Amino acid sequence: MKKIKTYLYILAATTTLAACSSAETEESISNEQPAVAVKVMTVKSSANTAVVQASGNLQAVKSANLSTRMMGNVKQVLVESGQAVKKGELLLSLSSADLSAKQAQVEANIVRAETAYEDAKKDLKRFENLKAKGSASQKELENMQNRFAMMEAGLNAAKNMKKEVQAQFEYLNIRAPFNGSVANVFVKEGDIAAPGYPLLSVEGLNELEAVVMVSESEIQKVKTGQSAQLLVKSSNEYLTGMVREVSPSSKNTGGQYLVKLQIDKADQTALPGMFVQATIQVDSVSAETQSVSIPKSALVENGQLKGVYTPSEEGKATLRWLRLGHSNEKQVTVLSGLKAGEQIITSAQGKLYNGASISY
Repeated sequence: MKKIKTYLYILAATTTLAACSSAETEESISNEQPAVAVKVMTVKSSANTAVVQASGNLQAVKSANLSTRMMGNVKQVLVESGQAVKKGELLLSLSSADLSAKQAQVEANIVRAETAYEDAKKDLKRFENLKAKGSASQKELENMQNRFAMMEAGLNAAKNMKKEVQAQFEYLNIRAPFNGSVANVFVKEGDIAAPGYPLLSVEGLNELEAVVMVSESEIQKVKTGQSAQLLVKSSNEYLTGMVREVSPSSKNTGGQYLVKLQIDKADQTALPGMFVQATIQVDSVSAETQSVSIPKSALVENGQLKGVYTPSEEGKATLRWLRLGHSNEKQVTVLSGLKAGEQIITSAQGKLYNGASISY
């Protein structure tokens, strides 16, 4: 029995020595790993600015669907979709048998009116001579004067009708109302054009605006003149602008309020119809509410979790998870998990992990 106790004591002592030796080895290995050189920055506070998020599409500030006032056949289509056009350029022409017949009738009326006018003019001159010689009465002269005035009025009316017909012919020639590009052509040669039905559409690509929809819970925060940032989803490019117009009603927009954003300068890749995500900067919150912003490049991501490494007093890297808010191309707002005055690691010349030794 005494031998067994002695054996157990020796076994326990051996195990303890082995464990101590293993811990010392791990500590030695850990201490042998070189410290990772890092750069740090001190987080500063900034006034928290409330924002309203909205989505919508780009559209041209100048846009027109062109139609005609006259019924007629499409005679020529001189442009195609995507073609650049200048103001006043002929885009499409129509022909109208009714208008051509009316023009012929007006020309005939002018010839008759001119003949009657010349006859009345000659008769008036003759009666003026007869009256001077005493061969015609004052009443006869007045009758000739009235007849001449009527023929003159008839001739002027016929000429005005001709001008009206000529003006109607202009409606058969569809011209560009401004410099831009043909967005769509809705007809082809031989089609019948009717008043009020669009023939083609033209858009000015030099000026773009965004039309976004804002919910009723946030529309009271949006005012004209507020600045906005827009992300064009297709190109991942950012545009800047300001609120130009706020609709006071959501009657025809499904409970959403239409807001137009004037864009400062559109990128050449931005085209009408592209989807945008807008961030409108509304009134700042109270001065007591402060937030901090950090560079996006400093973030560490693990699935849905996002955080940063912070330096500890012991010279170790400590991973801290954060709750984030609004972001732009370079910065992101921290809602919780980090305070102003604390330091974060912005870059490292090696692989960082929680508890890694660091040096500056």
